[in-house]
Amino acid sequence: MYRFLLTPRWLGVHLFVVLAVPFCVFMGSWQLSRFEDRMNSHHVAEQAPKAAASAAPVALATVLPDTKAQVTQDTTGRTVTATGRYDTGHQLLVPGRDLGDRTGYYVLTPLRTAGGAALPVVRGWLPGDASAATPAGIPAAPAGDVTVSGALQPPENTGTQGVQSAGGLPRGQLGMISAASLVNVLPYEVYSGWITVTDATAPLKPVPPAAPSNTGLDLKAFQNLGYTGEWFVFAGFVVFMWFRLVRREAELREDTALGLIPDQDPAAEKAENAEKAEKAEKAENAATPGKLEEALPGD
Repeated sequence: MYRFLLTPRWLGVHLFVVLAVPFCVFMGSWQLSRFEDRMNSHHVAEQAPKAAASAAPVALATVLPDTKAQVTQDTTGRTVTATGRYDTGHQLLVPGRDLGDRTGYYVLTPLRTAGGAALPVVRGWLPGDASAATPAGIPAAPAGDVTVSGALQPPENTGTQGVQSAGGLPRGQLGMISAASLVNVLPYEVYSGWITVTDATAPLKPVPPAAPSNTGLDLKAFQNLGYTGEWFVFAGFVVFMWFRLVRREAELREDTALGLIPDQDPAAEKAENAEKAEKAEKAENAATPGKLEEALPGD
């Protein structure tokens, strides 16, 4: 009954199945490994701020030797110290930032270092609307030379929670903490990273450092998991369709052998029916030769 499986047409079907199933399984396994890598990266990223906070503080020049140096995943959250003078004349408020279940704003004051460049320092968080803030309600930054200690953070981007990148903020407010944003409001060079101070002056509350970006369970991670399921479903679908086609072919041949289905090519059957109709028409015309004469007018 199943000898048809050895015909050239079915050998081609077998070859497709043999190639498609391992390919789908391989792609599904690869997508699963990508998801697991992102899971491990997320776990490492969660532990990184704790490990960085427990490490001994290092000088700013150790991790950011100049304004062109970038904050890496390894240096994110690292406690650094920087010495300079606060530029209170260019202090900025960063609105729409949450701390716990309350919304408020960051107080960002540039720290001018000995080299002339500024390190953005988030001195703390205050509740309320930044537009309604008054100088009296914000603790003044220390005057003179100071040494500041805080957790190093990478520049924010449009995917950072709380960022307002559309613009239109009042003067003295900043929607995104990054050198690209600060270069438009500060008259000197700015380091690419910024720090959030460890000990904030009351009533300012310290801003906890964030984990490195692009290391969490973002949309791409769940896309990898979804693709994993799709590839495994494809593999199962190929096997199912092969089995279904084999059963259908076997049942068709069995019905044909039992006479339940005429063993005839549809094209040949159509031609035979046309030939029978033509013969019947000729026979009918031969049986009634006088019809044409009756239809003509007499002499």
